[in-house]
Amino acid sequence: MSVERSGTARVPRALRGTRAVVLDTDGVITDSARVHAAAWKTAFDGFLSPRGERPFDPRDEYLRHVDGKSRLDGAAAFLEARGLRPSEDEVRAVAAHKELLFTEQLRAGSVDAYPGTVRLLRALRSAGIPLAAASASCYAGELLEHAGVRGLFDALVDGGEAARLGLPGKPDPALFLEATRRLGVPAGHAAVVEDALAGVEAGRRGGFGLVVGVDRARTPATRTALLKHGADLVVEDLAELLTQKED
Repeated sequence: MSVERSGTARVPRALRGTRAVVLDTDGVITDSARVHAAAWKTAFDGFLSPRGERPFDPRDEYLRHVDGKSRLDGAAAFLEARGLRPSEDEVRAVAAHKELLFTEQLRAGSVDAYPGTVRLLRALRSAGIPLAAASASCYAGELLEHAGVRGLFDALVDGGEAARLGLPGKPDPALFLEATRRLGVPAGHAAVVEDALAGVEAGRRGGFGLVVGVDRARTPATRTALLKHGADLVVEDLAELLTQKED
């Protein structure tokens, strides 16, 4: 492991100089992105099928239009991208259907934390680096609790907090900036870790010192898209940051 000392602990090379790390929840900390995508597919297909539209692609269209956004923003963005003009009530109905489906899966306990992410979180905590989780989902805290990692974070800004504070959704950086404010570290000295295109763009717009993209799809196209939207580096698993060698 190539690292730098921070007190008596060691910091991965890619995070040298970083004084705090903010991580998205779905797809970065927990494998809940797949559950979100499956719920969206069922909800969207129920809307698309009677209109003769092709089914929702839970991989490409989820990443491009829905991932990282609030339910209403994601539903509206996807349907508009398809050239549809749904009413506000229709958008809300699709979003509510998705919410019901996701909640059922969450209650079934089918979401875990990525082992590589947990390894990195423990290493950063040992190095004395403050950590925050930030998510557009109102269920972020519950997801972290179910996955057994809530105690690794010094702060959490979820969808409920974002609504209470009136924070705009990604790609606006407000959610991440609120997380760094709670950690007491300027964005320029903090890192953001995201798997969503809207999320890495938010990190870039927020002036974060480092934006790490996580490519769970593991394809050249998604890697390129993450870099194009603002990621400084892209990994397939966060454990890679613990094994990087010196140049």
